[in-house]
Amino acid sequence: MNTKIQNAIEEQINAELYSAYLYLAMKSYFKEVNLLGFANWFDVQVQEEYAHAMGLYDYVYERGGTVEMKAIDKPVVEGNCPLSIYEHVLRHEQLVTSKINALADVIEGEGDRAGVSFIDWYVKEQVEEEATVIGIIKTLKLIGDDKKALLMLDKDLATRTFVAPVIG
Repeated sequence: MNTKIQNAIEEQINAELYSAYLYLAMKSYFKEVNLLGFANWFDVQVQEEYAHAMGLYDYVYERGGTVEMKAIDKPVVEGNCPLSIYEHVLRHEQLVTSKINALADVIEGEGDRAGVSFIDWYVKEQVEEEATVIGIIKTLKLIGDDKKALLMLDKDLATRTFVAPVIG
């Protein structure tokens, strides 16, 4: 595997694992305030981000490379209510999107056609990730201070389940 691509993928693996760690911290906040449906939503996010990291990890080995694991930064949760936390999630997903796009640029720049095909799944996934969070933010803004509506959203988010992605 091309060293430049391998190093860039290692950085993205770290970013995906950081995302899982960040969302685990956010899950803790929602467990503490007894919004267990929100906590469930973040639990599914943790599993998704881990699956994204493992997809990249497995790809490196499929291409004959190796992965050097790097330290994961301590997550910092910004916000003290559901809306502000989801606004933080959106900023974070936008950052991840920029990192995926930069990784795609490296792969394309190295002329790795298989890599371009592979990373395209992640590019599309980020569109979905951002759209989902934007939808929740819009709902939270509509809810405002209505605690009954917040509990209805919490109940709705409790139904979310993890479905392992088919990456590639």
